Amino acid sequence: QVHLVDSGGGLVQAGGSLRLSCAVSGRTRRNYAMGWFRQAPGKEREFVATISWTGDTTYYADYVEGRFTISSDNAKNTVYLQMNSLKPEDTAVYYCAAGEVVVTDRPADFFSWGQGTQVTVSS
Repeated sequence: QVHLVDSGGGLVQAGGSLRLSCAVSGRTRRNYAMGWFRQAPGKEREFVATISWTGDTTYYADYVEGRFTISSDNAKNTVYLQMNSLKPEDTAVYYCAAGEVVVTDRPADFFSWGQGTQVTVSS
C-alpha cells in the first residue's frame, strides 16, 4: 500500500510560481507512475502531469504549455510539481496520485491519492 501526502499549495499572484511536493511512503515499485491532477470547484478532476517512478518518462496535459515541470527525487521518495507563470484558471485543489500507467490522463488508472493541496492564483 502506498501513502501520499501533498503539500506546497498557497495563494500566489498571477505570473507567480509555486512548487508542490508529494511525499511517498509504503511499498513502492519501479513500475509505478506518479501523477498530479487538479480539481476546481464544480468541475471534474483534471489531469496535469505524470512521471515514471524512475523519472525517465514524463507526460503533460496540453494546457500546461511548458509552464509546469514534474520531477522526482527517489532518495527522498518525493515527487514535485514546479508551476511557473501561474494563471487564475490554475486555481484548484491539486492531488498527487500513484498508479502503474505513465502515459495516461485517466484518474481511474491511479489507485492511491493524496489529500490534496489548495492552489489559489489571484488576478
